[in-house]
Amino acid sequence: MPVVIVLTVIFGAVKRVPLFDSFTDGAREGIKTTLAIAPSLIGLIVAVTMLEASGFFEIITGLLSPVCSAVGIPSEVVPLGMMRPVTGSGSFAVLNSILERHGADSLIGRTACVMAGSTETTFYAITVYYGAVGIRKTGYTVPAALTADIIAMLSAIWLCSAFG
Repeated sequence: MPVVIVLTVIFGAVKRVPLFDSFTDGAREGIKTTLAIAPSLIGLIVAVTMLEASGFFEIITGLLSPVCSAVGIPSEVVPLGMMRPVTGSGSFAVLNSILERHGADSLIGRTACVMAGSTETTFYAITVYYGAVGIRKTGYTVPAALTADIIAMLSAIWLCSAFG
């Protein structure tokens, strides 16, 4: 990191860029972006917290468990699959719980790790990036991103079962 900073200063000096002015302009734009996305981000955080606190994810997991068991999906990874598109910190808390309960070397632990690593926090990313540039209509972004997440989750389950 120090090398990158030194090279940036040298490059800026050679190109005669006013470094401090450029730095303060960038910081100003960063603050504006943060303020622009704050309402969307706060709304997402509140919604996820309410769903977690209400027990919604546990209820849905309980309802889906028989179906998951019938098609070979470990019911222990269902909460991770539900949380991952919504929240990174919440999904990593679920992942941590799975690993503590089943171990990292178990089929369930490996499957959960591959699921977490191959999926995205879709709604968080859309909230942040679209909110930063003021896009209100997401078009096909949400269905396409959720389809990719579902395929990644199912692939993780299949690959870990087949090669685990």
